[in-house]
Amino acid sequence: MADCHPLDSTLLVLLLLSAGYGGRPASARINGGSGLDGPIFAGPLFGFEGGNIHTREQAFKLLTEFTQSESLRKHALAVEACMRACSRKYGDGSAEAENLWGVVGLIHDFDYERWPTPEEHPYKGNAILKERGYSDEVRRAIMSHAEYSGVSRDTPMEKSLFACDELAGFITAVALIKPGRSLAEVDVKSVRKRMKDKAFARKVNRDDIINGAKDLGVELNEHIGFCIDALKPIAKELGLDGSAVIAPQG
Repeated sequence: MADCHPLDSTLLVLLLLSAGYGGRPASARINGGSGLDGPIFAGPLFGFEGGNIHTREQAFKLLTEFTQSESLRKHALAVEACMRACSRKYGDGSAEAENLWGVVGLIHDFDYERWPTPEEHPYKGNAILKERGYSDEVRRAIMSHAEYSGVSRDTPMEKSLFACDELAGFITAVALIKPGRSLAEVDVKSVRKRMKDKAFARKVNRDDIINGAKDLGVELNEHIGFCIDALKPIAKELGLDGSAVIAPQG
């Protein structure tokens, strides 16, 4: 079906801000700094420090404390959904792992609205997460999704976050230009078509999408379809269930 409805330009800008800060120059890298005294991470990586398990509710509260933009909140929900699906595919399949991966996805950009520059994001967020007792494992994964941070992506969770972040935003943008503004209208073919259109969602780094799937060891089309399927159960929460389209009066 042809993409016959134009995308609201203001909403697109917000969506691309939330998902499309990839492609920043290497010169933006902050050499080892986190805004904290000493190294960014210290000690072994544990899922939860001192038994302090951060629930999904606590993570959502943190997100909404620092993020007021509806589109940025929706992007967080989208990446969370993809990360939960990834935890079942690439993680150990436990409920604890799904919560951990979901929390990482939910708060990966929680500081971006207040501190959107490469000099600040995700370093400001990293400092706040440390103050609030989030584990090195969570903080390291979030730091690693920014190419310029210098933090390598070594674990399946870290690789999944990078592979889902830009793609979730891009899939959302594709859904918003569909006649029904619905995820049900989005398939792999339509996403690949829009990826070739450099004028569409131009702030989204296509190389990050391609390399994210490659680092996970999965074919790009398979990963795109996987993320589309992960988003469909929360289509209503994302405003992508078609209900936003007003039927013409006749």
